[in-house]
Amino acid sequence: MPPDPDTTAQSAGIAGRVARLIRPEIRALTAYAVAASEGLIKLDAMENPYPWPEDARPALLRRLGAVELNRYPDAGAAAVKARLRDFMGVPAHMDVLLGNGSDEIIQILQLAVAGPDRHVLAPAPSFVMYELIAAWVGLCFSPVPLRADFGLDIDAMLDAIGRLDPALIFLAYPNNPTGNLFDADGVEAVIRAASGIVVLDEAYHAFADASFMDRLGEFDNLLVMRTVSKLGLAGIRLGALAGPPAWIAELEKVRLPYNINSLTQAAACEALDRREIFAGQVVRIRAERDRLMAALNAMPGVDPYPSATNFILFRLQRADPAAVDAGLRARGVLIRNLHRPGAALESCLRVSVGRPEENDAFLAALSGLL
Repeated sequence: MPPDPDTTAQSAGIAGRVARLIRPEIRALTAYAVAASEGLIKLDAMENPYPWPEDARPALLRRLGAVELNRYPDAGAAAVKARLRDFMGVPAHMDVLLGNGSDEIIQILQLAVAGPDRHVLAPAPSFVMYELIAAWVGLCFSPVPLRADFGLDIDAMLDAIGRLDPALIFLAYPNNPTGNLFDADGVEAVIRAASGIVVLDEAYHAFADASFMDRLGEFDNLLVMRTVSKLGLAGIRLGALAGPPAWIAELEKVRLPYNINSLTQAAACEALDRREIFAGQVVRIRAERDRLMAALNAMPGVDPYPSATNFILFRLQRADPAAVDAGLRARGVLIRNLHRPGAALESCLRVSVGRPEENDAFLAALSGLL
C-alpha cells in the first residue's frame, strides 16, 4: 500500500518543527535506556533484591490505605524529613531537601547554578545522569578521566578546577559504575580547591564504611546526597540532599511544589519506622557481594574490580562482552553491558548483587559462556 500523502506531509511538517524548536544538543542525545526485564533474573539496576517482608506488609498497606488521595501531599514532607535526618545522621545544624529520587536533586542543583559558560565537573566514568542533566539545562559538562585503576586522578581534578572554576562538582562516593571508594584525602583536596559546590553522592553508603555526612559544616561548599533506592525502596523514588541551610534555602526555590507524593511519604515513614529490616538485608547483600567477588576472582578470563557497593564491575579478558551479555539473557539473567571499544570500560560488564540463588544462576551461566 502506498504511503498516505497526508500522513507523509504531516510527518515532514513535524520533523521540520522539531528541528526548529528542539535544541540541537537535546536532539543529539540518546534517551536513558531501561532494559526490559520481564521473565529474567534482574541483576542490572543495583536494586536491593529482597522484597518487603510478608509479615510487615499489612502495616504498610494500612498506612497507604489511610492516605487521602483527594488532598495534596504535605508540601514540606515534614514527617519524612524528620525520619531521614535521624536515619542518615544529618548534623543538627544542617538542613535537608527532598527529591523525586536523587535524579531530581541533581537536576535541581544544576538548574540553580545554570548560566552561560558555567561548568559541571565529575570524574569519568561516573553516574551518567550528571552529564545528561547538564545537557538538558545548558551547562558545560567537563569529565575528568579516572586513573587506570579507577581511582581519582587528583592532579587532573585540581588542574580542571583551576582552569574551569566549575560551579558544581559531583563525586560519587562510592563511584558508579566502577564500585570503588575514592581516597578520602583526595576527596577532601577537591573540596578545598573548589570555589563552587561539591556534592558527595553517597547513593551506596549502606554498603561502604565511609561517609562525609558527619563532616558537613566543616566545608562551606559541601553537600551530601543520599537515596533510599539501593536500600530496598527504589519503587517510591525518594532522594535527600543535606547541607548548610543557606544552600538548601536557595535550592528549595527550584524544587517543584508537592514533588514528594503522598504515597511515597507514607511508604517512606512506614519503612523508616522499621529500619531494622534494611539493616538485616544490607548484611546479607554484603555477604553475597563477598561470595560473588570470590567466585568471579576464581573464574578464568574474568577480572572483577573491588567494590564498596551492591554491584561488581568486571572485565572480560578474552570473551566478547556483547556475546556474553546476550548469552546471559538467553539463560535468563539480565546484567549491564558497559563495553565501549577504546573507552575506559572496554570489555566491562556490571552485575548487581542478588539473592543467593540468583547469584548462583548468574555464576553458572557466566561460567558456561567463557
